[in-house]
Amino acid sequence: MKKFLALGDSFTEGVGDVDLGRPNQVRGWADRVAEVLCTQGDWEYANLAVRGKKIGQVINQQLDQGLSMKPDLVSIYAGGNDILRPTADLDALMRGYEGIVRRFNEAGSTVLLFTGFDTVESPLFSKTRPRTAIYNEKVREIADAHGAIIADYWRWREFSDVRYWAVDRLHMNELGHGLMASKVLEVLAEHQVTDDDWSQLIQAPVLPELAVNSRGEKLKAELGWAREHLAPWIKRRLTGTSSGDTLSAKYPQYLQLSAATN
Repeated sequence: MKKFLALGDSFTEGVGDVDLGRPNQVRGWADRVAEVLCTQGDWEYANLAVRGKKIGQVINQQLDQGLSMKPDLVSIYAGGNDILRPTADLDALMRGYEGIVRRFNEAGSTVLLFTGFDTVESPLFSKTRPRTAIYNEKVREIADAHGAIIADYWRWREFSDVRYWAVDRLHMNELGHGLMASKVLEVLAEHQVTDDDWSQLIQAPVLPELAVNSRGEKLKAELGWAREHLAPWIKRRLTGTSSGDTLSAKYPQYLQLSAATN
């Protein structure tokens, strides 16, 4: 039985892909990938990712437990919450990130890394683009040095479509997570981590028509977004709290996951 372990933050926990019947009430791309691996192949799955975690927290809270679980495949994506903080020392943080990859590589795990999303078209997050580009280059250097696989989120331009994003504008919605799952399965097949390319088993997202709103409707939507999502996000930054402070990992032990698993 092969083992797939997912580490990281909200991206890997699955925030934006709401499923009230699951732990933490989210599904996400990692669950979707695991559902295919567990039903089509001989795999088990665990997910230690928790929203809001920064690189240092992933190291301190997920690394040792993850190593003890001896995964055949481990996905790692953290750094988005660090990039949002202009004073964060990315060079120092990425040295720690490399340490995570090195230790899993030395333990015999295949490591899957992600580049960061290109925010060039985001009015809110476009200013973080230079820091994300630095992060991505560091990720590529780490992958080269330790033989890791890369899921190149930065170059997958289809994710720029707003219909793949949740109402908070920070996380992918169920359509985005579905597309990401298909992309990840393609990468795993390309690098022969899985025996077959099962990406076709993820149903292709059917995008709704783009809404055409009046100026008044757009203003109302902006005000609603600022009240429901931006203000709480700013408050958490000012108070040093996180949306994940009261949450635990969704699947801290290996299980065989299916689409019907709660």
